[in-house]
Amino acid sequence: MKVVLATHNEHKVAEFQQIVAATRPDLEVVGYDGPEPVEDGVTFAENALIKARAAALHTGLAALADDSGICVDVLGGAPGVFSAYWAGHKKDAAANLELLLDQLHDVADPHRTAHFTSTIALVTPEGAEHVVVGNWPGRLATEASGGGGFGYDPIFIPDGQPEGAERTVGEFTGGEKQSQSHRARAFAELVPLLAAL
Repeated sequence: MKVVLATHNEHKVAEFQQIVAATRPDLEVVGYDGPEPVEDGVTFAENALIKARAAALHTGLAALADDSGICVDVLGGAPGVFSAYWAGHKKDAAANLELLLDQLHDVADPHRTAHFTSTIALVTPEGAEHVVVGNWPGRLATEASGGGGFGYDPIFIPDGQPEGAERTVGEFTGGEKQSQSHRARAFAELVPLLAAL
């Protein structure tokens, strides 16, 4: 069975393919080559639905869309839905990361708590819609570390690691990230819905 992933972000496509392969090897995730809709929602769910509806309409396939970001507690949940554009409209991942680190420069470690959120929308060509959410709690490092992942991964330290051996997601292997990430957690909620298709 094929589903289209409503994104032009190659990193997300690769990450989804790895997550899906681990739980639904019968499901083929195909890339989306249609027009990008205007993401004018003010929540992750609204933006995910906008993208999934557009992809389902354009391709005639069931569509998945992820809207995700990093939510920093001391910033009231920001960058949140603005994570990709935190430093401006150019979607500059390096500039976004540097700006966030600069904004938290004087914030002590106990107050650097944050979580990655992934909201995945599933929209079928018949118009059925479902939304699931996955959160990955942790905190932010004071400087970037590791060359893996993308976006804010090099400054995000997930909870649950051994004391004294904590790493950023940028230091994780691809397999470690795929098994623990916010997208993996959201996708686990989606599996029963996909089985019903």
